[in-house]
Amino acid sequence: MENCVYLSSAYLGPVEYYTKLYAFNSAFIEQHDNYIKQTYRNRCTIASADGALTLSIPTEKPETLKCPMKDIRISDHGNWRHLHWNAIESAYSNSAFFEYYKDDFYPFYKKKYDFLFDFNEELCSLVCNLIDIHPLIKRTDEYKTSFSADEHDFRDIIHPKKDFRSEDTHFIAQPYYQVFEPHHGFLPNLSIIDLLFNMGPESLLILRDGNK
Repeated sequence: MENCVYLSSAYLGPVEYYTKLYAFNSAFIEQHDNYIKQTYRNRCTIASADGALTLSIPTEKPETLKCPMKDIRISDHGNWRHLHWNAIESAYSNSAFFEYYKDDFYPFYKKKYDFLFDFNEELCSLVCNLIDIHPLIKRTDEYKTSFSADEHDFRDIIHPKKDFRSEDTHFIAQPYYQVFEPHHGFLPNLSIIDLLFNMGPESLLILRDGNK
């Protein structure tokens, strides 16, 4: 595809999110939208021994009711970095590629980031490099509400509360090996790290085949 995609910021976004970064040559990540809780902006879902597990980054309460995503600050509440990394390590220590990639991700859970958008952006850049996809990714300059024929808006479509099967007919959740699949069955559209730690370089093929 020669056209571009608009996406919300996402914390280790789901496989669906990265199929867009694979399919489109360029992507605009929205930074001027009003921050909304319980979205992929500050949460991801991984596969644990007990099933799907949601990891949420705590954020500082903004001074105004409506606050742009770019101004949302990460809170240090609850020692979340330590908890998230422990959960990730526990979930994927037996996966085929965790040892190979863990040193790339671990620094993100040691360094303190002030802004959620910056944290998500750097993590996304890392993931794209590891998977070997290289879309031109930019931040938005303004909040757009109208789009041309070659611009595709998925900002509110890719959402943990929405069923991707009905919301995004261009995405097909391709099955792949998961560590806990014998216990829970295949869990579709988890965080991109689930795909990466289980499939390594073959993640690229799953993203390719996930586009309809």
